[in-house]
Amino acid sequence: MLKPIIRFFLENKLAAFVLLIVFTIWGLITAPFTWNLPLPSDPVPVDAIPDLGENQQIVFTEWMGRSPQDVEDQITYPLSTTLLGIPGVKSIRCNSMFGFSSIYIIFDESVEFYWSRSRILEKLNALPNGLLPPGVQPSLGPDATALGQVFWYTLEGRDEAGNPTGGWDLQEIRSVQDFQVKYALNAVNGVSEVASVGGFVKEYQIDVNPQTLQSYGIPLSAVLEAARNSNRDAGAQTIEMNQAEYLVRGLGYVHTVEDLQKAVVRVTNNVPIRISDLAVVTMGPAPRRGILDKDGAEVAGGVVVARYGANPLLVIDGIKAKIKEINAGLPRKILADGRISQLTVIPFYDRTQLIHETIGTLERALSDEILITIIVVMVLVLNLQASILISSLLPIAVLMTFIVMRYAGVEANIVALSGIAIAIGVMVDVGIVFVENIVRHLEMPENRGIRGKKLQDVIFTSVSEVSSAIFTALATTLVSFLPVFALQGAEGKLFKPLAFTKTIALGAAFILGLVVLPALAHLVLSLKTDRKRTRRFWSIVLIVLGVGLYYLSGQWIGLILSVLGVNRLFEDRWPASRNSAPAILQIAILVLAATFLLAGEWVPLGHQQPALINFLFVICIVGGILMALWAMVYFYEPILKWCLRNKALFLLLPVFTIFFGIIIWLGWQRSMGFADKSLDTIGMNAGESSFWKSMERRFPGLGKEFMPSLDEGSFLLMPTAMPHSGVEANRQTVAQLDMLLANIPEVDLAVGKAGRAESALDPAPIFMFENVINYKPEYIIDASGKRLTFQVDDKGRYLLNTGDTLSQEQILARGIGQDALVPDKEGQYFRNWRAQIKRPDDIWQEIVRAAQLPGITSAPKLQPIETRLVMLQTGMRAPMGIKVFGPDLQTIEDFGLRLESLLKEVDGVKAEAVFADRIVGKPYLNLRIDRDAASRFGLNIEDVQKFIEAAIGGVTVTTTVEGRERYDVRVRYPRELRDNPEKIRTMLIPTPVGAQIPLGDLVKIEYLPGPQMIKSEETFLVGFVLFDKEAGRAEVDVVQAAQSFLAEKIRTGELIVPTGVRYVFSGTYENQVRAVKRLGIVIPLCLILIFLLLYFQFKTIIASTIHFSGVFVAFAGGFILIWLYGQDWFLNFSIADMSMRSLFQIHPINLSVAVWVGFIALFGIATDDGVIMGTYIHQVFEEKQPQSVQEVRAAVLEAGKKRVRPAMMTAATALIALLPVLTSTGKGADIMVPMAIPTFGGMSIQLMTMFVVPVLQALWRENAVKKQSKSSNHEIA
Repeated sequence: MLKPIIRFFLENKLAAFVLLIVFTIWGLITAPFTWNLPLPSDPVPVDAIPDLGENQQIVFTEWMGRSPQDVEDQITYPLSTTLLGIPGVKSIRCNSMFGFSSIYIIFDESVEFYWSRSRILEKLNALPNGLLPPGVQPSLGPDATALGQVFWYTLEGRDEAGNPTGGWDLQEIRSVQDFQVKYALNAVNGVSEVASVGGFVKEYQIDVNPQTLQSYGIPLSAVLEAARNSNRDAGAQTIEMNQAEYLVRGLGYVHTVEDLQKAVVRVTNNVPIRISDLAVVTMGPAPRRGILDKDGAEVAGGVVVARYGANPLLVIDGIKAKIKEINAGLPRKILADGRISQLTVIPFYDRTQLIHETIGTLERALSDEILITIIVVMVLVLNLQASILISSLLPIAVLMTFIVMRYAGVEANIVALSGIAIAIGVMVDVGIVFVENIVRHLEMPENRGIRGKKLQDVIFTSVSEVSSAIFTALATTLVSFLPVFALQGAEGKLFKPLAFTKTIALGAAFILGLVVLPALAHLVLSLKTDRKRTRRFWSIVLIVLGVGLYYLSGQWIGLILSVLGVNRLFEDRWPASRNSAPAILQIAILVLAATFLLAGEWVPLGHQQPALINFLFVICIVGGILMALWAMVYFYEPILKWCLRNKALFLLLPVFTIFFGIIIWLGWQRSMGFADKSLDTIGMNAGESSFWKSMERRFPGLGKEFMPSLDEGSFLLMPTAMPHSGVEANRQTVAQLDMLLANIPEVDLAVGKAGRAESALDPAPIFMFENVINYKPEYIIDASGKRLTFQVDDKGRYLLNTGDTLSQEQILARGIGQDALVPDKEGQYFRNWRAQIKRPDDIWQEIVRAAQLPGITSAPKLQPIETRLVMLQTGMRAPMGIKVFGPDLQTIEDFGLRLESLLKEVDGVKAEAVFADRIVGKPYLNLRIDRDAASRFGLNIEDVQKFIEAAIGGVTVTTTVEGRERYDVRVRYPRELRDNPEKIRTMLIPTPVGAQIPLGDLVKIEYLPGPQMIKSEETFLVGFVLFDKEAGRAEVDVVQAAQSFLAEKIRTGELIVPTGVRYVFSGTYENQVRAVKRLGIVIPLCLILIFLLLYFQFKTIIASTIHFSGVFVAFAGGFILIWLYGQDWFLNFSIADMSMRSLFQIHPINLSVAVWVGFIALFGIATDDGVIMGTYIHQVFEEKQPQSVQEVRAAVLEAGKKRVRPAMMTAATALIALLPVLTSTGKGADIMVPMAIPTFGGMSIQLMTMFVVPVLQALWRENAVKKQSKSSNHEIA
């Protein structure tokens, strides 16, 4: 099947080259990187991380002024029970708060997002009459998730220089936000919603004087009706005059306070009684449930929510373009000091930087990987033409992957692009095997110097010969990723794109290897400049071009070109015995040049070291690996001969390696527990021995977690105040928090929110705070996350643009910014953090210490995106917690408080972060109506309730229309007449008989604690107990410890679970548990599939098992490197003042889904070498047909020698290409490094397969030969 394809494109090279050009240009157009090429741009959608949120819709219902209990009983519960019947619903979470209800409907992942919205709308439109209170209308939330909150901003007065000016009232700013900025930004393509937050919403307030009402004998309801009737326009069709048609309008909308004051309430004795006679009318702030604060000053702003499925980066770019467009037209005013202040949109949370830094980190890692691969290939192949063939296909395959991603709807994020990064080694392996086989055939005496049709036939034979083996090897690699495609939930959303991109990248490499590489090889290998004059001409051209380039631009690449030209010019001066020297010298020059370029980009030892030191370090580390592998190639024959003679002794090494890997993975006790039990039966208590205890401490097993956190560059502090705290107290608290946080030197900006933005996506109560803390990057960086360098003097002090020189500590102490430093490409990085701050965790500890305010709770360590994901998945604002279900709120709270006290005792739980919901703690002032008293005065319940609602809370009677702006009109009693219970008792309520009686005669005032917020799941009441793990502990292990601890307390009777109460642990750890369970089923099935593929290739179970053995050796190698990462002594030394532990990000690695994906990637690579080695051995045995033990060993040795060089080349590219990933430090490195560690460790150990497979093959074949010999001797006898 493959041969006709190879033959067609080899004979029709134009088709192959057209495809190559198309793939290249198309790939550049769709690439997610900002390369600024002179080509159209249609990039892959870009974000920092995948959207891991649930398939969720929100039903939001407002019932202003109503308590959480009223909202729960009359809205949330009836709605949630109705919505449970929608097809595909997996779960329903509900929140009932003051004034509104939020119902989160979580659908199965298979349900299409917009289909689920249509089903909900159908259900809402068909609600039975009387299900909800009159006038209450539920609405469907925005077509987005909380992860879509991509852009937060404030509106601030700024002068022409961009400096803050102040001079604007919060209600002015909020009006501009609500009626100008909000609508403009909502028009941007991809925006689902723009929600306002902070400031004051203006409203007309009619504060009625009850004494005046009494004196006039006018009830409060009359004032309500008068205000309502004073705000109305009318249309009176048209009239015609002089054959012209005029539209008739009756204008009566309220536009000013005076308009309301003139409204007539009643006419007595032909004298109109106006509202101004009965009340004070003002323009004031409406009640609010959201506050925004920036560095201690209250502000107003908004949040932009991207639509589900939209490209976040394009949405943010569109927002910025729209802001630039509208900024000039925003209101301005002249301040008292003569300055002009204009309202300006100022972002404070913008995901663009995180996206660019994350993608920039991976872009640099990919480019460094490709560059390293080119260097390795040139060194190992020692053939410039072959190196060009192998290296040229790699970037084209990457571009082809971008094309498929763009039109398959796969988003470019850190995880998806990591699939390409970890596939580089296998992609190069395709080219290496193809080209190495071509070169090996051309080195045969009969093929030397061939051209034309003969060369084409040799290339066809060479590629066809190994195409089936490569296809099988790639098939095993692709099959190994089937478990990733089988993942579900958050883990599936996270890693399926990675599996997709790796699959596409490998497929692209294979297609190029079949279609383009043979044609390109024929073209490149046909080029021969034997004529001296031609060679001399091009050599001189290279020299002149190089000198000119260096003279004009100062680029050292010009000198490289000149040196290459000189080498070519004197090529024929070398003696005949050293005719290969010029070619080797040419490769050496190119390798050194590429290595120097790599050192300049990678800069592993930092810019504080000269370029030469970085260059030498790169040469040493790359050269060290290459020399080790070349040594294996050089000594392969004698080592393999020894292994063949001492099979049993040699096979102890892989067996011990596998056993050691199992102990590291599972731990000593789980791995060796059977031995302890066996020894116990004969009276030996091995488990209590010092050796056994020591091994348990040394090998406890790997910790488990869902995913390492992605460094977002921001923290989200989410403490809560006491339930009784009011709006003003919370405003002061959030301002204090922001001021304290802004004083931390590493913090760039602190913006706090108390309560909620006006969005269904934000159901936060007023006592809950969200402080977004943007901290400075460790080093000053550019937009893509690349570290910048600045000029220093001989003493390492930084030069300022004023001419002064200061140390880093002095600059930080004085608060001098980046603008004062002098950029210098040869300078040093500038570190933004103080010496004692080593990691972002240290900044968090500073935040925790600064946020110690009386009356607020502690908060777990969170980041903005991470928090949105956690809340979407679990409904909690912490990565782990306990959900307590019970019959009533008080029982739930009491049991939660008991769990809180116990959890603080659990090993690994951060005691200060444990917090149980204080559910029943909000002070309620219940006005219980005395029905007997009301009936005596002729009043029914509705009459009394309307009075209470209007006089105390205020009633919105109408809404003004003032051009584009809309403002409510609220009628109420003055604040001073309703601000305490005694005054409420004395309020006069009119009766049908004309008398007015005190409200206290009709109601009994009760002081009771009540719920501040009511949560439920599947209609059952629930409360949360939140907790967090200590630094360095694995979340799954901590949760399991807490589960065991509580189970033991229940068993001993120390914890009694009340009747009707149940509790379940919840959090992101559930993703890890679910993923491991599914992988535990799918991975064995996948390994069986791989085994079957090997069986179809080799036709025997024994051969397939032999080639499959490499998987287990590699598996153990990955665990060994993970264990080494957790050892204090591993790489604990420095080179040129750079700690190797810091360079290679050495820290304990937990067994997360990212690590498992690294292992899955390793499976395919591990079988790759075994398959191709087995293919060579099989071909040799078919050709030689050995009949004795010595002939078997000779055949195995011959096949091994053929495969060892390409195997080492594969290993070298796979190992060395991962070095930039292992040393990456930018955004996204937190996820890439754990994925790379198993692959690097496994490939390092998997080199053993080059000996294991031949030894096992020899063992099998020798046994077969011996049996055959015995059978022959028996027949002769």
